Amino acid sequence: MIENKHIEYKQQITPEIEKEVVAFLNSNEGGIVYVGIDNAGNIVGIEDIDQVELQFKDRLKNNILPSCMGLFDLVTEKQQDKNVLKIIVAGGYEKPYYIRKYGMSEKGAFIRIGSSSEPMPTKEIERLFARRTRHSINNIKSAKQDLQFQQLHIYYQGVGKTLSPQFAKNLELLTEDNTYNYVGYLMNDTNTISIKVAKYDGVDRVNLVESNEYGFESLVKATQQVLDKLNLENKTLTKITSKERKETRIWNEISLREAVVNAFVHNDYSRELAPKFELFDDRLEITSNGGLPEGLAKEEFFEGFSVPRNKEIMRVFKDLDLVEQLGSGIPRILQFYKKESFQFSENFLRIVLPKNVDEKGGQDGGQEGGQEGGQEGGQDGRSKIELTPAQDQVFRLIVENPKISRRELAENLKINESAIQKHINNLKEKKVIERVGKTNGYWEIK
Repeated sequence: MIENKHIEYKQQITPEIEKEVVAFLNSNEGGIVYVGIDNAGNIVGIEDIDQVELQFKDRLKNNILPSCMGLFDLVTEKQQDKNVLKIIVAGGYEKPYYIRKYGMSEKGAFIRIGSSSEPMPTKEIERLFARRTRHSINNIKSAKQDLQFQQLHIYYQGVGKTLSPQFAKNLELLTEDNTYNYVGYLMNDTNTISIKVAKYDGVDRVNLVESNEYGFESLVKATQQVLDKLNLENKTLTKITSKERKETRIWNEISLREAVVNAFVHNDYSRELAPKFELFDDRLEITSNGGLPEGLAKEEFFEGFSVPRNKEIMRVFKDLDLVEQLGSGIPRILQFYKKESFQFSENFLRIVLPKNVDEKGGQDGGQEGGQEGGQEGGQDGRSKIELTPAQDQVFRLIVENPKISRRELAENLKINESAIQKHINNLKEKKVIERVGKTNGYWEIK
């Protein structure tokens, strides 16, 4: 793979590396910087990668304006037994981005032209600044300023993290004049955002049989409750034949989770509207407000190029393991569902997940098999032992294939093997899996 519009190689961290990140931030689809690979594509690796990662994250936080926190991921990869730092950069919503010490000038702002980062012309800087999103939710002042964040603290503690006294500033929950913004309002314990999961009898919206309300609380808690509700609906279907007993879910679990989280992260909250979730006899529809980001083509969207509408929400969700890696959600959904499952308009984005065509399997397998499958699907291991979303995904893949390798897990979930090993260690510590044998061994479910 050679350098191109979306890929940049660096042998090591250089004083000018911020300009590469700025150029990708100023593009419509972002890109990737690999550190530890020379210009010819040779793997040279980097030493003390953990320290390098911390220092580089600090540089991006302090040296680039507007804030790019939530718009990049730092991932350690092993290539040819050498450590390589992969910097995934999303296209930003508040262009033009620039290097702080040089200001909003040709010396500080860059654009990607082919495989190089070039100074942005003054006219382009002025054009982008004039069109900069003025109504992004981090700039909208919360009408309510007496905010409480107990739920947010609890969720951070649940993944082994502690929010510092400066968390509101660090997570960008404040406006420039130090008042709570709309992101803070969404993350606080109570708000006026209504989030519903509706269930209809039939294939249209005529006969509403169930309406569940999960709004008016922290967006993190509401997201988890919607995930839990849809997981209950995602029953296990059991089909018994003379040769075998086959179990499947109504919807692929990984795709379902990604579709739900994607709707919450990319929803346009400036309209004070939340995503909606609708269950029909033949499908699930997930609708978020706001169309594709300006300048992002459908094919780029399907390829996983990311332009987060709400980078602050993306950052919190990533901290809480609800989001694994920038740009990974849509490709995961497309592993199991067609591009035609996505519907676009100027004002909304809808994902339609058809029900598994084998849904009758639970009935064909007999009353006992069908009921058992449905209960197992609704009451999975997470109801007994608390797992993070990422741990849950790894656990389910191991259940499906006890002989699955770490490499295969990484390929399925589109993350690196070191992250997989971390999740496996956590599952072993929680005593839900145990390794039997070594090279040719398998995973035993406890």
